[in-house]
Amino acid sequence: MKFDTPATTNPIDQMKVVGKPLDRIDGPLKTTGTAPYAHDRHDVVPNQAHGYILGAAIAKGRIVSMDLAAATAAPGVITIVTARNAGKLVKGDFNTALLLGGPQIQHYHQAVALIVAETFEQARAAAHLVRVEYVHAKGAYDLKAGQKTSKSADSNGAPGDTAVGDFDGAFASAPVKLDAGYSTSNESHSMMEPHASIAAWDGDQLTLWTSNQMIAWSVGDLAKTLGIPKAKIRVLSPYIGGGFGAKLFLRSDAVLAALGARAAGRPVKVSLQRALIPNNTVHRAATIQRIRIGATRDGRITAIGHESWSGNLPDGGPEAAAIQTRSLYAGLNRMTSNRLTVLDLPEGNAMRAPNEAPGLAALEIAMDEMAEKLGMDPIAFRVLNDTQVVPDFPGKVASDATSRNKPAAHPPFSKRQLVECFNVGAKRFGWDQRNAKPGQVRDGQWLVGMGVASAVRDNMVMKSAARIRLDRHGIVTVETDMTDIGTGSYTVIAQTAAEMMGVTIDRVVVRLGDSSFPVSSGSGGQWGGNSSTAGVYAACMKMREAVAQKAGFSAGSDVVFADGQVRSGERSMPLGEVAGLRGLVAEDMIEYGDFAKKFQQATFGAHFVEVGVDIATGETRVRRMLAVCAAGRILNSKTARSQVIGAMTMGVGAALMEELVVDQRVGYFVNHDLAGYEVPTHADIPHQDVIFLDETDPISSPMKAKGVGELGICGVAAAVSNAIYNATGVRVRDYPITLDKLIGQLPRMG
Repeated sequence: MKFDTPATTNPIDQMKVVGKPLDRIDGPLKTTGTAPYAHDRHDVVPNQAHGYILGAAIAKGRIVSMDLAAATAAPGVITIVTARNAGKLVKGDFNTALLLGGPQIQHYHQAVALIVAETFEQARAAAHLVRVEYVHAKGAYDLKAGQKTSKSADSNGAPGDTAVGDFDGAFASAPVKLDAGYSTSNESHSMMEPHASIAAWDGDQLTLWTSNQMIAWSVGDLAKTLGIPKAKIRVLSPYIGGGFGAKLFLRSDAVLAALGARAAGRPVKVSLQRALIPNNTVHRAATIQRIRIGATRDGRITAIGHESWSGNLPDGGPEAAAIQTRSLYAGLNRMTSNRLTVLDLPEGNAMRAPNEAPGLAALEIAMDEMAEKLGMDPIAFRVLNDTQVVPDFPGKVASDATSRNKPAAHPPFSKRQLVECFNVGAKRFGWDQRNAKPGQVRDGQWLVGMGVASAVRDNMVMKSAARIRLDRHGIVTVETDMTDIGTGSYTVIAQTAAEMMGVTIDRVVVRLGDSSFPVSSGSGGQWGGNSSTAGVYAACMKMREAVAQKAGFSAGSDVVFADGQVRSGERSMPLGEVAGLRGLVAEDMIEYGDFAKKFQQATFGAHFVEVGVDIATGETRVRRMLAVCAAGRILNSKTARSQVIGAMTMGVGAALMEELVVDQRVGYFVNHDLAGYEVPTHADIPHQDVIFLDETDPISSPMKAKGVGELGICGVAAAVSNAIYNATGVRVRDYPITLDKLIGQLPRMG
């Protein structure tokens, strides 16, 4: 199905099943510990051996020698895989470093060996007997020191630099100016389930049970890395215990499980030990940002500039933190720049809401600072500079903030309700009770303040396919390689099929995460829910046609699917009867036209936060939070809320505690486990409220939905920071906002 005209009234609009706050289908399995995660699949293949990955002890250099004698002779050891005996390996399309290093080392904890033994404990013990001699090479580990050598870097097709009008001149002449620097830290995904895989060979056929968000990407990169045809690989990932972007790509657990199984001649199970994950896999790269805003005295932005610097391995991409500034606020003269420094730290790559999450962490503080300079309410300043067209269109001058006309040069947003998000949120949160003067509200020992921030995240769509089976009992089975990373994919896909085929949700079976199924969008970039259900919609439309044809209904007749039956006029038949003994099968894919060239598709929101800061210790406690989201049709309000509150929690972590600390002498993340890398716990998170605006977007997909899972983190860190400033009068521009950055500047107790 080609989606190239706006969606009109269709079966999803019935909203009999879609949109309902149904419990997750996979909920009972996960809460009872019976969901088969990758490492838990003891029964999928017999005689599993265990692999233990040894990571490089240097960040850059080469291996001079590797003594395996003691490890090879250790009890239970079956084989040891290194670069010397693994055969030729190449980088996949989605990796910036080899997943098995040697002799050259590209980053700390790059895998250099896999020890395969009868038990995990034996493999681990033997790994400690491997003696590796290295030659160190000088590496670059300091982002600030590397700013001068940085270069403009494109990000997923978006240019590194943009310019509109005369930014320098407009900023110099602006009556009110802000010029400030900000920084965000390196962050780890810290999902509960580690990267894990079980590999088994049957001749030259490889089967991999793994934890991966993008099945087709995994198959393609595994085939390229190992040098075997994709047709010889089957990847299964039906349950994933969190990913947040860390499992978008093929990682060393999968490659080494495959290599280990081939060398051992039997299935091998590999799970990355927790202390290896931050340095061995990917992380959110730190940024340094400079933001300049110029405005008239009545608050209209005339110049806005956002520059961001980040670092990555050679061939890696930037954390493009300036990207949202190209479209969020109006302004006649604009400049953005995303620059990349080559660093020898582990790979920086996608983490929940890449680019916008760290970018808004800075931009939305700057907007508050500018509002204060202007003597304006922070919400009023943002509303004044709202725009319904994309203002950053290189070579053109954007319309002003009050214009609702659509200049030909500036694509309109398909749907933009940012102002409505602020209006609804301000009323619900009690924003009118906020004291505009910082440091004025006390609750015993606590200084109390409120903060706000905008949220924006592009709405991306991906082609996605599905297969529908209808059996003689009227059971509808959906097959697609879509994954569920805790997002509720099983449930919203079942709701879509139930709505389309006119059955109750208990009559739908959903099978996911198998590369033998049609290729879906996969889970990432908050495109998964909208795109995968649109693919199911397309397949169901094919099935509806097949059912109507077999039932003998004419193509032009008014065919209705409801109550497990198909009807036309006065005649009806049960779906199972139409399917017959052999059943029916239909398959289709959703493909998108050129809407992306005509419209800017995005999701919007407003975050409200209240914090308390202990006047004596500087300890910050979040007291309450509210997110108001405009994200198209909400397919399941319960699972969507779960996604948003989880994202809000990650935003609190980014604001107050999360930081991978770099040892710049040797080039690695020091606190590379959950003992040293702090994330929010239940005790850190108070009441969270989520409001979804009533919105459909016919430009997005036949579902008229959008993504929501990453919108919930965008802007949260800044809302926390702005609340801390309102509580204390202390402005911290470097994340995380730990108490040492506050305590010396807090007002005196009295």
